[in-house]
Amino acid sequence: MEFKLRDYQEVGSKEGLLLLRKNKILIINWECRIGKSHTALEIAKDYNRVLFVTKKKAISSIESDYKKAGHSYDITIINYESLHKVNGEFDLIICDESHSISKFPKPSQKAKLLKTMVKNDLIIMSGTLCPESFSQIYHQLWISKYSPFRQYINFYKFFNALGTPEVVYTSYGMAKSYKNMPYENIAKQIEPIKLALTQQEAGFTSSITETIIEIKQSDLIRGLIRQLKEDKVIVGKNNVILAETAVKMMQKIHQLSSGTVKFESGESAVLDYSKANYIRDNFKGKKLAIFYKFTAELKAIKSVIDVTQDLEEFNNTDKHIALQFVSGREGVNLSKADYIIAYNIDFSAVTYWQFRDRMTTIDRKENIVHWLFSSGGIEYDIYKAVLDKKNYTLKTFKKTVGY
Repeated sequence: MEFKLRDYQEVGSKEGLLLLRKNKILIINWECRIGKSHTALEIAKDYNRVLFVTKKKAISSIESDYKKAGHSYDITIINYESLHKVNGEFDLIICDESHSISKFPKPSQKAKLLKTMVKNDLIIMSGTLCPESFSQIYHQLWISKYSPFRQYINFYKFFNALGTPEVVYTSYGMAKSYKNMPYENIAKQIEPIKLALTQQEAGFTSSITETIIEIKQSDLIRGLIRQLKEDKVIVGKNNVILAETAVKMMQKIHQLSSGTVKFESGESAVLDYSKANYIRDNFKGKKLAIFYKFTAELKAIKSVIDVTQDLEEFNNTDKHIALQFVSGREGVNLSKADYIIAYNIDFSAVTYWQFRDRMTTIDRKENIVHWLFSSGGIEYDIYKAVLDKKNYTLKTFKKTVGY
């Protein structure tokens, strides 16, 4: 079947090219699963040599989109961590999931490297451009000499001119916060170079249904959590579980809630297979995308069902796929899955809102996400925080667990 852009992608690529040629920089701020990549690749047809930077797990998907559209221009598709391997000058650089370089107040190493590479036109694109603060926009654009904020030679000057300083209290005392950047203060510079589109505007009608499945915690896990809270240390024959600080206590309870633990030796172990067994027994005949938090959880999953971590293999075989939350939340199309299963939950609100959208397509009417929470674990407390678009923090842990 001949590939054809959707109407909104065709319009977006034409408008985007005009903006890019005029301003030398373009922001594609489209919601997840709309098709930013196809639109950017279509714009890139007007250029001779293109660099497309994305997440490692998304490379095969971008390569597939490029071939499917029948493009033939010179393109290099690479992940952020491999940028140091790239040589030469490019007419256009596309930064996918550009919030990856949004660190502030100091620029990340990725942003510093990109600043040496961006000589000509630049596209940055993300469904969550500034997930935590509009201060995150500065370094995404700073990599280009055509940034609308180029009069501010560094983030501090940018923030002092446009931000609202705040003082926050941390465990180390008072500190200055650079998070309060009202959008209206930067809108005048951002709006003329931005394409924005929601799923609803693009014609998506799918809904996301989330179910919480409570998995009974084993006596072993329940006993370990209780002992850890009381003694802050558990000494076994060959290994030690230590939780002498609130941070480590939060981490260990989070691990144990899904039946795994990382010992002081650095080794990890699966102590309870209840969640893995539930998946095996209750989702027969369904194609699954399973998200996990800790490495040992993958071991538990692999012990009961046949999974791959390769997207191409998932799409072309009967295998299920297992992805870690942070690496699988962006740039990955899981539309072949019948269900998403969350084996655990991440502390990040951004992760929550991104990963649950991985199955969405314009033709799909319903996406179902199943959360596996252990009775007596902390997963539901984390869920309540991220559902409210807040990260689950140490402060939240202390309040909910009573540490």
